Amino acid sequence: MSDIPVIDLSKAPGERAAWDRPGWVVYLWAVCELLFVTNPWQISSGVRVRVLRAFGAEIGAGVVFRPRTRVKFPWKLHIGDRSWIGEGVWFHNQDHIYIGHDVVISQETFLTTGSHRHRGDMALVTRPIIIEDGAWITTRCLVLGGITIGRSALIKPLSRVERDVTPNTVWDTSGPVAERFT
Repeated sequence: MSDIPVIDLSKAPGERAAWDRPGWVVYLWAVCELLFVTNPWQISSGVRVRVLRAFGAEIGAGVVFRPRTRVKFPWKLHIGDRSWIGEGVWFHNQDHIYIGHDVVISQETFLTTGSHRHRGDMALVTRPIIIEDGAWITTRCLVLGGITIGRSALIKPLSRVERDVTPNTVWDTSGPVAERFT
């Protein structure tokens, strides 16, 4: 097995590759996220939304943002009107995440836009996520970077979404389970 290469992680490209803001902004965001967004004792959705907007998130009118959510970089988060973000949702958005209007992202769902070149130098690779109007991503799903979830699609609980989902489709880990549902 000694002929199989291993990447020397001490030589991997920098951990701050996705920051695109000064370090003090990222660290200040980390404190504000802990106090106002992730904090389960802070019960006001309105406060969460105001703090996220103050750091550059584009959040539409009437958005509900539940406790224990996490947002890596608020300036890369875009949410349309009347969308609901469930408790414990994690936006690991090293690239942009675009969420349409009237979208539901349910509890404990993880959206990640980043990965690494695991066969090369472990450099960060990012791709955006697009969730179109009216989609519902149910509880504890995983959505990977580079994915588009179509208008009014429904992602079933515990699904891993690693390829695009066509509009008006019911989806689970194995892929589409029903097209054109009503």
